[in-house]
Amino acid sequence: MGWQDKIAAQGANTDGTRMQYGALCWRSGAEGVEVLLITSRDTGRWVIPKGWPMPGLAPEAAAAQEAWEEAGVQGTMNPLCIGRYGYQKYLPAGASVPCAVAVYGLRVDDLAKTFPEVKERRRKWFPLAEAATLVAEPELATIIAQFLPPLQGRPGPIAGDDDDDIAGSAEGPRADKRKGH
Repeated sequence: MGWQDKIAAQGANTDGTRMQYGALCWRSGAEGVEVLLITSRDTGRWVIPKGWPMPGLAPEAAAAQEAWEEAGVQGTMNPLCIGRYGYQKYLPAGASVPCAVAVYGLRVDDLAKTFPEVKERRRKWFPLAEAATLVAEPELATIIAQFLPPLQGRPGPIAGDDDDDIAGSAEGPRADKRKGH
């Protein structure tokens, strides 16, 4: 788990805020970057795929798993958090819980026709500026509006591997293992 996500990563923060991980699913379109938004199951409003931490999965891997389950997305995940936003998750019987969502960029390589929540959600591509106006959370709107695609990401999901060792290279075993990330 990265340093960015150590706060409340496995449950509730001291103030009761719950941590979630989300995927900003994007592609290069004819007129620039486009973002895939999905509808929420309860209200039908436009959101990004997101969900709770998953045992054994790094935060960005959990975000990639949610993107698959909720939107049928397969692609390349960037392991760096691109921003955070907060929202109030409404639960049955009128209860609610504050949530903080760490967002990771996921370049979409493929959209499946069938996926676990295909009958519960709609999905649609939008230009960045339009997508930013469609989401309800102001902090998420800012993340979307200011999004710049990275030069390259890593295939997702990622289970927290760290086997980028270049021990056999001319640079030797003590060379910077983060090189190329």
